Amino acid sequence: MNNELDNHIAKLRSKRKLSQQELADNIGVSRKTISTVETGRFTPSVVIALKLARFFELPVEKVFELESDV
Repeated sequence: MNNELDNHIAKLRSKRKLSQQELADNIGVSRKTISTVETGRFTPSVVIALKLARFFELPVEKVFELESDV
């Protein structure tokens, strides 16, 4: 997982019973992009983050969050 950014994409996908491919198709990216963002191997662009937030009808802060320094 990325040391600075955490996300809830896998949980949100699971609630909607969506595969990575279905989510990718809906926001116009590859399945690999969804996979690498979910696992924290890739930090998404602002555009991808906003598309994900819009798709899930949530503020971007509910999809992504900065890990605390605690």
